[in-house]
Amino acid sequence: MEIGIYTFGELTSDALTPEQRLADLIEEIELADQVGLDVFGVGEHHRPDFTVSAPAVVLGTAAGRTERIRLTSAVTVLSSDDPVRVFQAFATLDLLSHGRAEIMAGRGSFIESFPLFGYDLEDYDELFAEKLELLLAIRDSERVTWTGRHRPPLPDLPVYPRPVQDPLPVWVAVGGSPQSAVRAGGLGLPLALAIIGGMPERFAPVAELHRRAAQETGHDRPPMSINSHGFLAETSQAAAQEAFPAFAAMMDRIGRERGWPPMTRQDFDATRTVRGANFVGSPQEVVEKILFQHEIFGHDRFLMQMSVGTLPHASIMRSIELLGTEVAPVVRRELAGTPAERSGAM
Repeated sequence: MEIGIYTFGELTSDALTPEQRLADLIEEIELADQVGLDVFGVGEHHRPDFTVSAPAVVLGTAAGRTERIRLTSAVTVLSSDDPVRVFQAFATLDLLSHGRAEIMAGRGSFIESFPLFGYDLEDYDELFAEKLELLLAIRDSERVTWTGRHRPPLPDLPVYPRPVQDPLPVWVAVGGSPQSAVRAGGLGLPLALAIIGGMPERFAPVAELHRRAAQETGHDRPPMSINSHGFLAETSQAAAQEAFPAFAAMMDRIGRERGWPPMTRQDFDATRTVRGANFVGSPQEVVEKILFQHEIFGHDRFLMQMSVGTLPHASIMRSIELLGTEVAPVVRRELAGTPAERSGAM
């Protein structure tokens, strides 16, 4: 199993500047590479509480400071972007990183990018489907002839540069939408399934739909990633004590926009149980939880978002170190020789 980290460059503390947060983020990616983690993902948001609106720029900086870790968006909001420019940006990243780039495409969990770039939210799903089609056409052929409703046509035009990897890996990120899972499976694309609330068992049908759609359309079983919130410390109590205030502040901030009730410590602790969504605890607890979910999903990759709200940089660095040195080796050893021991890139 591949194990890694994703972040949006959270900026929920007035004491931290965007400049410093991005400097810290590059250090986090460097450390993840050094401790043997497989993947680092950087997501896209267009809000004041996140620093990253251009993941490829951040990942391009990280490419020159790392050697082996895969560098992915998590996610690229493809619905409000131009697939030509997305491909060019990540093909460039692939060249800079000597074949370590990936695109994780999604429809977006926030809506700020749609009015910002002149798109209508009523076209939310149609935009994603059409732009994913174009992105894959560009990936598959140097010259592209394509016509759609939301972008000017491409009449046999070439798109450069071309990446090292052929094909450049493209994952589809979903938050539990059956339709999105079926779309990804039908295209033979890997699925990144975000589980940030509720019991993992309720997401099993989504995973099954993805695999069944791939099989029915003649594709090999595509890889699957589980993406969840988490944080590690030496002990369970230390992890919970440090993570809870930051997690609650971030989730309450979003909750005020979406009508969620405030997060209590009791709510938070419930998410930390083996059947909860959060991977907050000691290394042994996180190992047990990854293996428990693997029994459900048989997934090939696990990505953890540690910076849910602003936590001290030193604490995030220690959490990354624990994930790379104490969690990942045990999980890999336990799953060695199973069908999950396969490449996560397609």
